[in-house]
Amino acid sequence: MLHAIVMAGGSGTRFWPASRAALPKQLLPLAGDRTLLEDTVARLEGLVPPDRTLVVTSARLLDAARRQLPGIPSACLVGEPCKRDTAPCIGLAALLVSRADPDATMAVMPSDHVIRPAETFRDAIRQAARLVEQHPGRLVTFGIRPTYPAESFGYIQQGTPLSGGPDEAPAHVVAAFREKPPASVAAEYVAAGTYLWNAGIFVWKAATILEALAERQPECLTRLEAIAAAWDGPDRDRVFAEEFAAIKGISIDYAVLEHARDVAVIEAPFGWDDLGGWSAVARQRGTDQSGNTVVGRHLGIDSSGTIVHAADGHLVVTMGLVDMLVVHTPDATLVASRDREEAVRKVVTELESRGWVEFL
Repeated sequence: MLHAIVMAGGSGTRFWPASRAALPKQLLPLAGDRTLLEDTVARLEGLVPPDRTLVVTSARLLDAARRQLPGIPSACLVGEPCKRDTAPCIGLAALLVSRADPDATMAVMPSDHVIRPAETFRDAIRQAARLVEQHPGRLVTFGIRPTYPAESFGYIQQGTPLSGGPDEAPAHVVAAFREKPPASVAAEYVAAGTYLWNAGIFVWKAATILEALAERQPECLTRLEAIAAAWDGPDRDRVFAEEFAAIKGISIDYAVLEHARDVAVIEAPFGWDDLGGWSAVARQRGTDQSGNTVVGRHLGIDSSGTIVHAADGHLVVTMGLVDMLVVHTPDATLVASRDREEAVRKVVTELESRGWVEFL
């Protein structure tokens, strides 16, 4: 059976001050009326039932996730006691779904992407599942056709084409994974036409990923197995906290994918945006006749190209602002040039260094 694993533990520091430790970007309605987490789970309707949808988030976000996902059984919400990157997250999820379904196929996805249309996404996941059923030891990932030489994404080099149906998206053997490149190298990748952005969406057998972790990250898997063994017992919380904290954080790409022998990549047939910063809100929500993107109440006078995000009905008035970013929350306001939005995460670092934890 197909199981969905939704990774929802990110911090979203580039969306400060709207995104905070207690309510990070995946729990915010940045791209529409629903939060990114709500939209991710809704996208699975008709593909995976709620009782086979495992949402892995931070322990501090469990209550908020429950409120946003009333249709997901409480037992399918897992709160990590600390952040340890994607390999431990996925490994634990594989162990948990394997308990009831040893032959489980997992569709693993982040909770902070905007993907449309949903039906095309579901069809692509079904295609990936078929590739896995044909070769149960295969790992399948998704790549996005680059639209510019991005330095903030990893790249996947396409190798030999894989045969598929006439209505299926192009699929290839993965020739290589490439780390986030400098602009000049990214431009070469785009010009070559054989490289895709790494979307961080995967489909594989739970047993296969566990075998790979046993080979590449045996200490990590041993600790995860201890957690799974205690899952239904009275010591679950203690074992979870102790063993998970002892794991070295590592991404699934570094831990497994870059070393695996049978990896396929499907060129995503759906629209995709990873919402990496405030400009992504403008892409998703559009602009008014002055080129401004507004979420909330705004009076713009001689203002253009500006993103305004205001909470709780607060009125923001801008005069003569061009290509600016204004984000207002009840306790903090950010005003910055839009060309500095990548540096917004530095605000969080500075707040931490000053001990202003109430704003994190």
